[in-house]
Amino acid sequence: MINTTLCYIEKDGKYLMLHRIKKKNDLNHDKWIGVGGKFIDKESPEDCLIRETLEETGLTLTDYEYRGIVTFISDMYETEYMHLFKATGFSGQIKECDEGVLEWIEKDKLRSIPQWEGDKIFLDLLDKDVPFFSLKLQYEGDLLRLAVLNGKVLIKR
Repeated sequence: MINTTLCYIEKDGKYLMLHRIKKKNDLNHDKWIGVGGKFIDKESPEDCLIRETLEETGLTLTDYEYRGIVTFISDMYETEYMHLFKATGFSGQIKECDEGVLEWIEKDKLRSIPQWEGDKIFLDLLDKDVPFFSLKLQYEGDLLRLAVLNGKVLIKR
């Protein structure tokens, strides 16, 4: 089991998205996701968030909110607990990322870019300002088989 963070940085109706195209053997290859990564020893979710955001984007977060926990279960990968954040304040300049290409994407255009199906669920929850939530996503390969929000089944295939 691994712990990660994922952050959606918002500015002017857009999210800073990372198109994962640079790393080999990347389970997110060719998908668009927020920024974040794996915890290192002795880090809190906030410590990991700030470090990973700075490493991947060059930005220092100044205003962010812990919005939920997403449990990813897969038939191909280790179980992951992803701590989800939304940020609206930052300083610094965006730098080139060694994991992919960073781009500001209009929030209403997110549905048209390649993403995990479950990501669309938690992006909707972020946009609707749903209070802190727990979302379980179970995949077989790239196919979402089960989505459970706060103990209630949303999708079962």
